[in-house]
Amino acid sequence: MTSHKFRYTDCRFADIQMLRFRLKDFEKLTLQQKTFIYYLSKAAIAGRDIIFDQNCKYNLIIRKLLEAIYNSYSGNRETKEFQQFKEYLYRVWFSNGIHHHYSCDKFMPEFSPEYLSQLIDECGLRKDLNLDWDVLKDVIYNKTTLSKRVNQSPDEDIVTTSACNFYEGVTQKEVEHFYSEQKNANPNSKISWGLNSKVVKRDGKIVEEKWCIDKTYGKEIKEIVKWLTLAKDCAENKAQQEIIDKLICFYRNGNLEDFDDYSISWVSANEGIVDFINGFIEVYGDPLGMKGTWEGLVEYVDTEATERTNIISSSAQWFEDHSPIDPRFKRDKVKGVTARVVCAAILGGEEYPASAIGINLPNANWIRATYGSKSVTIGNLTEAYAEAARGNGFRNEFIDDKEMIDLIDNYGHVADDLHTDLHECLGHGSGKLLPSTDPDALKAYGNTIEEARADLFALYYIADKKLVELSLLPTDDAYKANYYSFMLNGLLTQTVRIEQGKTIEEAHMRNRALIAWWVIDHANGMIRLENKNGKTFLKIDDYNLLRQLFAQLLKEIQRIKSEGDYDAARELVEKYAVKINPTLHNEILTRYRQLNIAPYRGFINPQLIIKRDDNGKILDVEVDYTETYEHQMMRYSGYYPSTDCA
Repeated sequence: MTSHKFRYTDCRFADIQMLRFRLKDFEKLTLQQKTFIYYLSKAAIAGRDIIFDQNCKYNLIIRKLLEAIYNSYSGNRETKEFQQFKEYLYRVWFSNGIHHHYSCDKFMPEFSPEYLSQLIDECGLRKDLNLDWDVLKDVIYNKTTLSKRVNQSPDEDIVTTSACNFYEGVTQKEVEHFYSEQKNANPNSKISWGLNSKVVKRDGKIVEEKWCIDKTYGKEIKEIVKWLTLAKDCAENKAQQEIIDKLICFYRNGNLEDFDDYSISWVSANEGIVDFINGFIEVYGDPLGMKGTWEGLVEYVDTEATERTNIISSSAQWFEDHSPIDPRFKRDKVKGVTARVVCAAILGGEEYPASAIGINLPNANWIRATYGSKSVTIGNLTEAYAEAARGNGFRNEFIDDKEMIDLIDNYGHVADDLHTDLHECLGHGSGKLLPSTDPDALKAYGNTIEEARADLFALYYIADKKLVELSLLPTDDAYKANYYSFMLNGLLTQTVRIEQGKTIEEAHMRNRALIAWWVIDHANGMIRLENKNGKTFLKIDDYNLLRQLFAQLLKEIQRIKSEGDYDAARELVEKYAVKINPTLHNEILTRYRQLNIAPYRGFINPQLIIKRDDNGKILDVEVDYTETYEHQMMRYSGYYPSTDCA
């Protein structure tokens, strides 16, 4: 299916636009590879309920109630209130719960509690409620109850004030003390403490509830393991089979040493076209940055596009050696940097429906330093974003420079993809901690500092002439398209995702704001915001200065990371990355609303369908792009048939 015939955009609701992504050259894969992808995709969907529960302990109860109503309601579905009910359900699906996927604020339904109660009764579900009605009503409708999924305010107990389901009955100080004691008692252990557990207080004692096959999330993990076991028989090589065995072992016992063993095998295996991520991985959803939210991703290599990342990874030592950071924090030998451009086949858990466009794993610093890391740029997702944005009027509204608009039109996509490659492939894998530094020393600021470090690495190097010499950029000034777009986003346009009067909470958004506003503060007017006819625009007079400032900030951010300087991290983030100028924010929101563009986008998975002969033998795996958002969500929840579909 060619790109000009493919429909990238689909339904829209609230502040969200749903997109579709193509499975480029899927039909050219072997039957074994297609079947391998199919079974891995079933495993990537099987853990869906885990992320709902991790985000808030009431999410599954609420989602299942809403779905039961939606499935059985026989009344008029065209009324204003039912359409409001439908939009709320769509938002719960999209955010994997009742809190906004990006801002972390609880979003409120527009229909009344009386109408919800009426729907419950009309569908005969009152007796099936798994929660007292008053509690349910309070959770859904009270703005102050569980108001923020992840709270990062430095002036509050971020554990007790966050709605995420990683802690119960404990305070921030108690959790920090709990893990500090474990680290002190096991000074030689390198495990990612607390990655796969919930911390609770029982009979006055703080304990961990493990997430594994015979404990918490056991039902979902058994289903994941079932599909991983089937996938193993279709693996392309022995290394993939061993990786699956080790992941299953971790799922069975929950031991983090086994997770590290799996991670080492995973990062060391680079043969084959198909790869996957499945497990408790990223820690952005935890205010303390320790607990891993569940995610699933199945991918296969875009061979042609991967030539670009191969060039980058083969030069990894050169980039490390020439980095503007303190030599104390450079790696003497960069090991095992592997980068690929891939096509996502299925998104799951934390990566669905909203997804990252680049990933670098494992997250454990000691594994990165010893064994290296894998980086992927998800090419078919960046393609979908770019195609969906064509002709939407955004650039003409926010860029008062025809030459820059032309530069972005010509080179923006390739420069942005290269930025993602540098960020994921080299940025996250660069630098090192001092031996005495606790990886968790930056606490709530750790994720923002790490993302800023990777972005600054990419920003510094994308302007280097070596990238033109390596044929990664077509011209000496192509990098300016990325510089301008990054600064514009960090200063102005990313705030369209935030309600008036709110602050920046999400780590990636904080990172971009930190970099952009720090630059403005240190540029002596050479990079600035100007007002023209009541509209604010970005002006960059000196791109060489801009690169120097990126280098200066990268040096400081790496020092903070390497030394675990919590106070410096807090000062930088709180000064530059959190607050928004209310007058400027109102202006940007007003201008953006006139464009009628949804600020957030997510994806509907393609549907993989097994074709069998009369004896049940698999003949092919076909891709279908026609499934609706509603049908897919209800099918994943078990309301609609799912035979031989992923």
